[in-house]
Amino acid sequence: MMTNEELWKTVLTEIEPQISQAGFITWFKQTSVLDMKEGTALVSVPNGFAKEWLQNKYHKHIIQAFRNISQGIKHVEYVITKHSETDAPHSVAIIKKKKDDSIIKESQLDIKELRVDPQTNLNPRYTFGNFIIGRFNEIAHAAAQSALQNIGRTYNPLFIYGGVGLGKTHLIQAFGNESIKKYPGIKVKYITSERFMSELLESYGLPEKMDALKERYRSIDVFIVDDIQFLARGEKMQEDFFHTFNSLYDKNKQIIISSDRPPRSIATLEERLKSRFEGGAIIDVSVPDFETRTLILKMKMNEKQFSLSEEVLEYISNSIKTNVRELEGALNRLIIHTKMTNTPLTIEEVKKILSTTSNNVKKFTTPKKIIKAVSDFYDIKEQDLLNKSRKQYIVKPRQIVMYLLRNELLSSFPSIGEYLGGRDHSTVIHACEKISEDLKNNLLLEEEIRSIKDRIYKL
Repeated sequence: MMTNEELWKTVLTEIEPQISQAGFITWFKQTSVLDMKEGTALVSVPNGFAKEWLQNKYHKHIIQAFRNISQGIKHVEYVITKHSETDAPHSVAIIKKKKDDSIIKESQLDIKELRVDPQTNLNPRYTFGNFIIGRFNEIAHAAAQSALQNIGRTYNPLFIYGGVGLGKTHLIQAFGNESIKKYPGIKVKYITSERFMSELLESYGLPEKMDALKERYRSIDVFIVDDIQFLARGEKMQEDFFHTFNSLYDKNKQIIISSDRPPRSIATLEERLKSRFEGGAIIDVSVPDFETRTLILKMKMNEKQFSLSEEVLEYISNSIKTNVRELEGALNRLIIHTKMTNTPLTIEEVKKILSTTSNNVKKFTTPKKIIKAVSDFYDIKEQDLLNKSRKQYIVKPRQIVMYLLRNELLSSFPSIGEYLGGRDHSTVIHACEKISEDLKNNLLLEEEIRSIKDRIYKL
């Protein structure tokens, strides 16, 4: 039977490939399993903000991961507990003290948020040296290297976007780590947009704390913001971010931003922020090819001192095509299984183990999930996609819904028209043909639909 530590370790292995690395680092740090009671798992979280975020944003991932491990787990509850330096026995990052009071951080999982520098929030494991370069990311890598040679002046801001799990966090943190090595004394700060919002919320109504927060961020030389698409629509928060951005930009300080989509596609972003972001370099990271995926797996195996047969490597590389972190997640699952069973892996066992990984095989979806994913992505109401509105900002998302219903569910044209407010099948045919044609030459649309599909199969 698994201990609480082993259980949470396995749960985290399941969850990590499914969400952004920035989100994983921000919200699963200092979490643990406290207890298991009558089918309910009690998960410890460090504060109320983390509790609310896990409940509202990641609960589906957490409960599914628990159930993949044990069907007896029916519910998950979140409990706020303060982790001191010695009382976090099951947390992601454990902190212990030796007699000489030096602090040693140990890990229950070989995951990327280990040994994070408290001043910069950077993880030293993210370097250009261990960043795998392929056709899918070579332009983004070259842009980062170029910006590094002339910080604040070559590409500013440098905006890197792409789907979940393609190495954006690795690249932008590598930029921060290399900046520190190249320019001793430089001030670098990496933060997720979610954490930035959290710090702002904690400072509202406290003038002295807010002034200190502004001063801290506006004295930075390299400001790295991950997952900007999560920046809240709230006018006050975007205004505060806008002023911080302007203050740094006007002083030629380097700004690096990542997102799962280009600025124009972030519906919740104010126009002035989109304009600011578009004033620099906007570069995408696409999907790695088979050779690159295999190379990434081999590098990870070398890091973890674990080996797989060429047949298994080929199977994993052919099965997981759109997410680099899923590759590492699959490898972690195989490592854990091997350690727990102490038996060698056959290709049949590998297929069985990975078949329960939620992102390894495309899951069944429904029209409702497709509509929700599209409405969430474009920040419009689901009902708007179903009614007769011909407003331009509704037409394109509705056509994408039709295209996805046809291509993901193989629905008939008449049934799609009926589902979307009783439209004629010829309207559906036109929409599907238009999106298909636009995809041939519109890379932005291709990225948008890829991001929407990521959402669909995680609902």
